[in-house]
Amino acid sequence: MDLNDAKTHDHKLVAHKGFYLINGTHDPDDVDRIYNLDIRDSDVFIVTYPKSGTIWMQQILLMLEAKGDLTAISKLNNYSNADLIPWIELNGNRQAFISAPSPRQRVTHLQYQFLPPALSQKKGKVIYVARNPKDVLVSYYYFHKVANMLETPKSFDDFFEKFLRGEVFGSSWFEHIKTWYSHKDEMNMLFITYEEMIQDLQSAVERISLFLSKELTNEQLTNVVKHSTFSNMKKIPQASYEQVPGDLLSHHLGRFMRKGTIGDWKNHFTVAQNERFDEVFLREMEDFPFLFIWDINDFK
Repeated sequence: MDLNDAKTHDHKLVAHKGFYLINGTHDPDDVDRIYNLDIRDSDVFIVTYPKSGTIWMQQILLMLEAKGDLTAISKLNNYSNADLIPWIELNGNRQAFISAPSPRQRVTHLQYQFLPPALSQKKGKVIYVARNPKDVLVSYYYFHKVANMLETPKSFDDFFEKFLRGEVFGSSWFEHIKTWYSHKDEMNMLFITYEEMIQDLQSAVERISLFLSKELTNEQLTNVVKHSTFSNMKKIPQASYEQVPGDLLSHHLGRFMRKGTIGDWKNHFTVAQNERFDEVFLREMEDFPFLFIWDINDFK
């Protein structure tokens, strides 16, 4: 979500067509109009469930556009990555998208049902970034603690239950990934995971570059990777969201970019919570043809 456009006075979620939006940050009527947008072949949408690597993919796309030249982005020091590749569902952003020059690059946390059907006619391109939901839950919990447009969790246990019920912005993680994945063959879609990016960022960047038909030299690609690592992004104000005003992000309560690792859920889930989560996951994802990496040590 774009923190710069968020309203901080009301934490209420708005249920709209089975999907939770944030009161004041999203206008349900405007979100509905996204469906009717004209799509250009050069349009690129980054689709994620919250806390699944959105700003990481923003950084990679910006660095690919700049051919690995960080100074080209650094000159835009009044803009964050979210300004340069904004969320299309935020108030006012749909209208700005219509008149924006190509290539139009946008991110979204919306479910498949809200995006233009032209995407399923292989117009434009979609990059879906998935992350194992246990780490998503933990990261989202900490984000709720620092993001002033969202309700501060009463406890981790309480947030755990809300996440499993889908009573958070973005609604059900399970429905989000299943609906998008089920339509991937109808689209120009690259499905990539957060865990793949951690395991081998070089290969991930090369896949993204090829998908977007970018022509970069090996040196330029190396620089894209260099400036898109978690450690280096934390040093770049535009990428780390350190420029976001304190009335929107309570920086003293934590960093927007926290750990960027795999398996942090093990430091938070109780044995009972892990068993309960696994039960729900197995039921919801029984027919999902994809295996997730749950721990950094799972890489072979």
